Amino acid sequence: MGRDDVLTPSRVEGLIADGQTILILEDHVLRLDSWLHRHPGGRLAILHMVGKDATDEIMAFHSPATVKTMKGFRIGRKPAGPWLNMTPPIRGGIYRPLNYARDDDKGDDDCVLFPGSGTMPTDLIDQKGRRRTPPAAAGAGSPTPNKQASGEKGPPPTACPDEYTDWAVRQGVVACHQVYPCPDDVALQQSIVRRYRQLHQQVKDEGLYECRYGEYGKEMIRYVSLFAMFLFTLRHEWYMTSAVFLGLFWHQIMFTAHDAGHRAITQNFTIDSLVGLFIADFCCGLSIGWWKSSHNVHHLITNSPVHDPDIQNVPLFATCPSFFKSLHSTYYDFSFAWDAAASLMVRYQGLTYYPVMAVARFNLYVLSWLHVCSSSSSSLGGTKAWWIRPTEIVFMACYWFLFGYCLVWRALPTWWVRVAFVLVSHIMLMPLHVQINLSHWGMSTSDLGDTESFAQRQMRTTMDVDCPPWLDWVHGGLQFQAAHHLFPRIPRHNLRRVQALGMKFSEDTGIPYSILGFLDGNKKVIGRLSDVSEQVKILISCQKSMAEAGEIGMH
Repeated sequence: MGRDDVLTPSRVEGLIADGQTILILEDHVLRLDSWLHRHPGGRLAILHMVGKDATDEIMAFHSPATVKTMKGFRIGRKPAGPWLNMTPPIRGGIYRPLNYARDDDKGDDDCVLFPGSGTMPTDLIDQKGRRRTPPAAAGAGSPTPNKQASGEKGPPPTACPDEYTDWAVRQGVVACHQVYPCPDDVALQQSIVRRYRQLHQQVKDEGLYECRYGEYGKEMIRYVSLFAMFLFTLRHEWYMTSAVFLGLFWHQIMFTAHDAGHRAITQNFTIDSLVGLFIADFCCGLSIGWWKSSHNVHHLITNSPVHDPDIQNVPLFATCPSFFKSLHSTYYDFSFAWDAAASLMVRYQGLTYYPVMAVARFNLYVLSWLHVCSSSSSSLGGTKAWWIRPTEIVFMACYWFLFGYCLVWRALPTWWVRVAFVLVSHIMLMPLHVQINLSHWGMSTSDLGDTESFAQRQMRTTMDVDCPPWLDWVHGGLQFQAAHHLFPRIPRHNLRRVQALGMKFSEDTGIPYSILGFLDGNKKVIGRLSDVSEQVKILISCQKSMAEAGEIGMH
């Protein structure tokens, strides 16, 4: 098999069935088996691209120099014309080996090519060029088609919890089809891809990947001022005031850690990694490696209940009815069981949201240490980044020595002051955690299939927060999440311009650009949580009805 040989979709399918990690970059077929466990962004980021044309995702997340080196993994070329995305195995895709008898295969002449997507047997394409679901897969991983599940008018089924859950999940899909361009219209999605690539070129031409270092000079003045006020008030024994300034310092400086994690400051892996390690691990006690591992998956498969760790918070929170059926997280390799605790907590999640956000930092400490002590951390980055894990352990240990021992234990006089200081300083971070959730928890969580373009998925699942330019420092760039998800490596001080370009892209493609004020955005999130709470009450009613009828036991 030569590097210039044309690999048909059947051949690629056979390679994937054989366990190989195959994806498409521009016209090249790449095999990333040897890079899978050395990828600095984590292996899951690659596994979610298997069988797909990952050109847009790769270009958005990697510098041109890195993309050039990736082409060294080329094993062949895709056929002339476009590539139709296959479902990655990690998402449930089933692949047939090369020697499998294909009754529906009639040769390449019986396949239809679509711009930028791939090949597909003609019996799976309707007259408008849209993909149809094969009869054998009609019920796989989706609700059984019925009148209510198809979005037709009528009351929800209340006799069976599973039927109600399927109906509720389907309503989200129907709502998306009513608002967003059809994800199954391959030609339409490819026109969005072309327009997105034109937008990306415009972003490059305008120099928006270039960091404005003068803006970081202003950031440094703010960080140093907050830390100096923390030390000044601590020395004068104004302990609670000191705690406030320490919390504000943590709040502000983590925005730069976010930039470094995306290599948006210097675009140099080593330098940005060191910046991120110093801020996140040494100054804040959080693992930048854990954050990058989970955050990269979040960016690629945003708001997926099964795959995105950022919305997997059962039993405390559920942002969609998909969680009503216990699901297995591909990120945590853990099953989130829907049990009595989840039913109880989610019913009141609209009330518990802000109190939990006030202490959410403590959970991040636990996740950080679990990451650096895990095998995934030890293999992350391979030989190129072998130094990251030991550096993280040392820096996080230093944080707990300085904060836990020198400050809390030695500098504070009593247990009451110590406890209050820790709580106040961490409660000051609540706006940061609210800001992080704000742009996603109120947005779509539906799976619209693999033909949906990268750009449409990001805009469908992400919302911007409207604010005047003079308030940008408060939000730290996180108010431009839709723009950031379209171009993750853009320095945050350039995102306001990218937002304007994204709105023009929205007008050209018909994909709504969601943007709300901070208060309205919070109302939307609380409204979503309250809606799911109401759905839980209906689910419990279904369970009670079946239990009384003797059909099932309560669970």
